[in-house]
Amino acid sequence: MTTNPKNLLEDLIVAAHRLTRIAAQSTGSTTPASVWRTLSILTTDGPLRIGDLARASRVSQPSMTKVQQQLVEEELVYRIADVDDSRAWLIAITPKGTQALEDWRSQLAQAMSPMFSDLTPHELQVLERAVGILQDRTDTKRKVA
Repeated sequence: MTTNPKNLLEDLIVAAHRLTRIAAQSTGSTTPASVWRTLSILTTDGPLRIGDLARASRVSQPSMTKVQQQLVEEELVYRIADVDDSRAWLIAITPKGTQALEDWRSQLAQAMSPMFSDLTPHELQVLERAVGILQDRTDTKRKVA
């Protein structure tokens, strides 16, 4: 039986969104998803201008400015001068921001552990392989031909 790649990708995206939503709800955290998304983008993509960060997060620039201001106040990100344009600033994640994101991801995994506690060794291997494929294909530094 041949799996249709388009349908498989649709199912994967829907399942990933559902998993993320259930995990976030299971933690009881009231922190907006935009905070975690912003920190995650900065972790993978490095320092970005506010407009680029807004595009990557799929929000308006004014919305990202509000998120960025909150994150600066909480010392999770900081602004640095853009060497390519002295009028612009880059937003970068702080060590405190990195730790907060790692803690959040740990909380998500812990919240979801009971749902996956009965996986067989084979199922764990399949998931491990799938994670590797997804990480490779979604690496923002990867060159697309």
